[in-house]
Amino acid sequence: MDPNGETLSILAKFQPLLMETMTKSKDGFLGISHVAFTGLRNWTAPASPLSVMFARQFKAFLPPKNKLELGDPWWIIPSELNIFTGYLPNNRFSPPAPKGKEVIIHKLLSMFHPRPFVKTRFAPQGAVACIQAVAEFYYKIAFRIHAEFQLNEPPDFPFWFSPAQFTGYIVFSKDSSHVREFKLFVPNNRSLNVDMEWLYGASESSNMEVDIGYLPQMELESLGPSTPSVIHDENGNVIDSREGEPIQFIFEDISWQKEISWEEASGKLEVVMYPFKKVSYFPFTQAFEKAKSEGKLVHSILLWGALDDQSC
Repeated sequence: MDPNGETLSILAKFQPLLMETMTKSKDGFLGISHVAFTGLRNWTAPASPLSVMFARQFKAFLPPKNKLELGDPWWIIPSELNIFTGYLPNNRFSPPAPKGKEVIIHKLLSMFHPRPFVKTRFAPQGAVACIQAVAEFYYKIAFRIHAEFQLNEPPDFPFWFSPAQFTGYIVFSKDSSHVREFKLFVPNNRSLNVDMEWLYGASESSNMEVDIGYLPQMELESLGPSTPSVIHDENGNVIDSREGEPIQFIFEDISWQKEISWEEASGKLEVVMYPFKKVSYFPFTQAFEKAKSEGKLVHSILLWGALDDQSC
């Protein structure tokens, strides 16, 4: 990494899970060991509220050369699970060392908690992205990440915390040397958005408890565009902001040549993770009007959570 490359500050915002939204809170968590929730109860703030990163580290979000059309998705981190592989082990505490494009995802999620797993135990896993907008020198990339956290440490048994999804966008130069804007967040627009599973033993066959709850806030956001720490004045002299007053920068407005809406971009990513979303689903209150207008029957499905995110 170029030591003189541009850097940006990323701020983490976190509000802990509301325990009263868990189903098992209705009976006062009767029969559940208090130590099972040690990691969950202690997680009240982000592990790193502020982090400074190099703009070049975000090159993992650049599109491949064959994916330059708006809304054409690609895998940042491909899923390695299928009907034959099953799922990854539950009885683990430490995530494997990240490699390749996993590194930046791991670094970002580590701002929330020190033990992020960038590949979930269950499908659909991985990270997917698409171009939302294009300018002469910039891309706006929409992304969706499925990842989870291990909250407990030995001698307690594992406690898995799986947010519905991490989604967001990045605006950066086509060579990734400059990041204009970055945001990552867990959507909080549904009444339940986190799946939790915890073991009662030290083996894969141990009993497991499952619950679901609501997390008000979990997000990362850049505090401003990335900036160089070293520049040259008109006389060729080096000005280093690390040794004196901060350098003031003025950034030009970005004029997008082509763009699609956030709803369309996120919908494209959703279908990659959940192919069943190729079929349109409607809220209960809208379904009957739609069925009447098209002369079709209504197939109603009642669920505990949402099938199109990792909280279910």
